[in-house]
Amino acid sequence: MTQNIPIVENIMNANDRLAEENRARINAAGVFAINIMASPGAGKTSLIEQTLPRLKGKLRVATIDGDIATSIDSDRAAAAGAQAAVQINTGGDCHLDAVMLRGALEQLDLTQFDLLIVENVGNLVCPAGFKLGTHKSVLIASVPEGDDKPYKYPGMYRGVDALVINKVDLLPYINFRMDYFKQGVEVLNPGVTTFETSCRTGDGLDAWVDWLIQNAKRK
Repeated sequence: MTQNIPIVENIMNANDRLAEENRARINAAGVFAINIMASPGAGKTSLIEQTLPRLKGKLRVATIDGDIATSIDSDRAAAAGAQAAVQINTGGDCHLDAVMLRGALEQLDLTQFDLLIVENVGNLVCPAGFKLGTHKSVLIASVPEGDDKPYKYPGMYRGVDALVINKVDLLPYINFRMDYFKQGVEVLNPGVTTFETSCRTGDGLDAWVDWLIQNAKRK
């Protein structure tokens, strides 16, 4: 009989231990690190592109971008102003894990940065289960995805420290019930820090950037 549960537990325990090592490494450098998660197309890279210019002269920022293939996201981050941008290609895996992040951290002199932004692979299931060693987990939910996502993907919404509701400029054109959406979020994650943003108009981005700066300065 196949013993699937112990194998999975061993994998997760090993990942958690490596995540603790990653956290210790990040802490030793005095860096504030976030893990950004979202479904494909929700606006992870667009948010990063809009964030980086607003942090110029305030925080030194490195990005680690995870994707199945290509360096498109890290190239966009570098063009937007990241002082360093590292790409992780997972080769098919639908999430980043602590081993992958450790390899990327080894390519950075963390002492040169104040903020590390990790852009996870676009997925609303797998990334929630793997700790990386970052300080905060951020979920981006976009209006076009629909207002039922907290109900369909409770594991993702339950475990994050901040929620960005993106593409709010589309609210007049899409049947998205904000009250219904927030009700689902509140049941899973009461009082979670929430930002309503539009990368097209710039709405809400100042509050998001202020949150990053405040957390980074606490380090």
